[in-house]
Amino acid sequence: MEVSVQNPAGGEEPPVPEKLAEPAGAPLLADDKVLVSENDSFHSERGTLCYSQLCSLVIPKMLEKRSLSYTDGPVPLPNDELFLLENVRRVQICDSDEWVQNHGILLFWQVKPVVYVYQLSEDGPGEELSGDDMFASFNEWILPAKEFDGVWESLIYETGLKQRLLCYAASALLFTEKGVDPCLVSWNRIILLHGPPGTGKTSLCKALAQKLSIRFKSRYSQCQLVEVNAHSLFSKWFSESGKLVAKLFQKIQEMVEEENNLVFVLIDEVESLAAARKAALSGSEPSDSIRVVNALLTQMDRLKSWPNVIILTTSNITTAIDIAFVDRADIKAYVGPPTIQARYEILRSCLQELIRTEIVSCSQGHERVMLPTYTTLRGTPSSTTSQEFPHSLDVPKLLLEAAEVCQGLSGRSLRKLPFLAHAAVANPYYCDVIKFLQTLLETARREIAEAPS
Repeated sequence: MEVSVQNPAGGEEPPVPEKLAEPAGAPLLADDKVLVSENDSFHSERGTLCYSQLCSLVIPKMLEKRSLSYTDGPVPLPNDELFLLENVRRVQICDSDEWVQNHGILLFWQVKPVVYVYQLSEDGPGEELSGDDMFASFNEWILPAKEFDGVWESLIYETGLKQRLLCYAASALLFTEKGVDPCLVSWNRIILLHGPPGTGKTSLCKALAQKLSIRFKSRYSQCQLVEVNAHSLFSKWFSESGKLVAKLFQKIQEMVEEENNLVFVLIDEVESLAAARKAALSGSEPSDSIRVVNALLTQMDRLKSWPNVIILTTSNITTAIDIAFVDRADIKAYVGPPTIQARYEILRSCLQELIRTEIVSCSQGHERVMLPTYTTLRGTPSSTTSQEFPHSLDVPKLLLEAAEVCQGLSGRSLRKLPFLAHAAVANPYYCDVIKFLQTLLETARREIAEAPS
């Protein structure tokens, strides 16, 4: 669960709520309990430790009082919880989606909540110039960063992909901390996400780094994301490119030498740095690219000895990557175009936001606008609901039809589609939800028809 806390007036320490038990050691998880994360984000320059401890105690008690089912998403704060209302900005439940999809419902007594309290960094990215002082060789963020807040929740993929990445990272760091002999059990802490453009691979890497910085906050006091600008590492001078790669990784190594600093290295479009050496040997690539690949592999092998670094990479053309790099990646996850369920959920989240901001209206005689999840829509008998609310299923049916029409569009294109649809309505200042969805369908068909083959 994620909780966001406001600055206390005058920088004072928060009052300690009465009748709170002292936190005990981590209990063993019973077989019938589901581990659900609760992320709590706050903004406070003083009393951070005190806030974390209090939130970890208050929030599970607040959820227990609600006695409701668990589902991923924000939790509204009750009016009688003054401490939370004054100090907490947001409470977010995470990691319940797979259980809910497989079992239908997750009740409060089935849950062992794990509370993560964090403070967002509002500093923007810092830049490090390359040797020519023309391009930044990398951008750097202190995590968790305000810039990436909410990105993880906005990314919708097939069930299990995001959880798989989280579990991998937890195991990779645990194996290192426990001193597992890498000669017997091998792992490199390298992730490769590959697939067509526009599927959110880079955003997923950044969101994963943000998520892990929250999960491992108790172990690492500081987390950094370093995004490598691969194009800045190529020099017009022969043999200089390999030296620029070595220089970049020397700076990264200086960061990981701090034991309490967890560093994420993001290399987007890694094929530009790790191009297959076979092509260079055949003469179709400059020979300097061989030195770049050799330097990259050597530096990554050196980073392997440090326990507090994870390398995140993406590629649109996996066949162009050197096989030695691909072999080093622990996870090679394909991120493809969104499925029908993902397309529906993406469009549903877009429509929810337009309704929230009153860009799309819900009037004109509709009893209420139902925006059920894809799973709920597929499992709900339409006849009963239609009798009670004759127009209530018009919206999700149109939304589902739009999701079916959008087959083949990337997640990036889907997120852009509602904007293009609104630009096509007759009156942009008043747009009924049904009319908007009809225009969305027309826009989707036009985008697919006009897309280059």
